[in-house]
Amino acid sequence: MTTAKAVPAPGRTLQQRVADRSADLSPAERRAAEYMRDHPDQVVFASASELGTFTGTSDATVIRTARALGYSGLPELRHSLASALAALARPSAMLHERIASMSHEPEAVLGRVFDDAAEVLQEARRCLAPEAFHAAAALISSARECLTFGVGLSETVAEYLARRLNRLGIRARASRRMGFGMADDLLPLGSGDVVVVFAPGRLLREIEVLIDHAQQVGAAVILVTDTLLPVLGERVEVTLQAICSPAGQPGETFTATVISDALVLAIAAEHEQRAVESSELLNKLRGRLLG
Repeated sequence: MTTAKAVPAPGRTLQQRVADRSADLSPAERRAAEYMRDHPDQVVFASASELGTFTGTSDATVIRTARALGYSGLPELRHSLASALAALARPSAMLHERIASMSHEPEAVLGRVFDDAAEVLQEARRCLAPEAFHAAAALISSARECLTFGVGLSETVAEYLARRLNRLGIRARASRRMGFGMADDLLPLGSGDVVVVFAPGRLLREIEVLIDHAQQVGAAVILVTDTLLPVLGERVEVTLQAICSPAGQPGETFTATVISDALVLAIAAEHEQRAVESSELLNKLRGRLLG
């Protein structure tokens, strides 16, 4: 199986990790680690630069501390804290904390979201192994047909990727149905097909049925996920880790959309003539529809 570069660290709590590794940290790293241990609610919603200010260190020190504690980076540390907090708080309370942690000035909100987006993208790029990305692009470009699947907001990304692949001359369709209705979407799936599953964090029955059926009929599966690599990584051909922001800024589909764009560009570059011909046909059809 081809997977992303970083595998989430085993589940010791932040408190345990700080206790285990405190002696190996520099004074600045220890100060940052102890602050994050003692203020988990602030860590979930603060940027690296804000945590650097809170701890009297720097954003680079905060990120280095997260990795020294055994996390792939600050996003994974945040996720572990957010999961623990979510178990204790209602979603409305988490939303209240998120809003309260931000300035209400439009310029400050804009800066916060862009800073968080840049941080998430940087971490996602670090975790995404080139060999996994190339394997995914190769599978899709040679597929008889590509089926994309996502639930909730991820349904939008699945539809987006399917439409863009069709414009490259690759036959693709998106599955939007859940429950019994999904069976109709699975019927045409066969050998030589590729399934792209967008599953940021929740393991649903539909995802398990889809992966099992793909294996039975000889279709390859590409998993785009944030946290399900340890659960599903051995059951799929390729895993692309799409880091999400636990603070919800940007949304859970942000990195998955960027990865989709990268896949489309890589496939177009590999099969330029097919992509150009498909694009010309698309424009011709649009012109006829416009009269």
